[in-house]
Amino acid sequence: MMKKNFGILLLFILIGMLAGALVSRWLQPVPGLAFLTQTSKLAWSPAADLLVLSYDLTIRIEISLLSIIGLIIAIWLYRKM
Repeated sequence: MMKKNFGILLLFILIGMLAGALVSRWLQPVPGLAFLTQTSKLAWSPAADLLVLSYDLTIRIEISLLSIIGLIIAIWLYRKM
């Protein structure tokens, strides 16, 4: 039995969301499945200028229903390991 750790869970989550996003992109031309492929965009842009150090970071996430389904399947597969 393989020891479960947080890094493997994050890898499963990332792969599951990527798989869901790929399936969503492949199914975009099908008009009847628009509810599965429609994305919601989330963005976060922290920035600071501390005289010695400055940074500007943008994190953007586009989530579709198929990405969430991929995430759920990935967590389910991780739990079955």
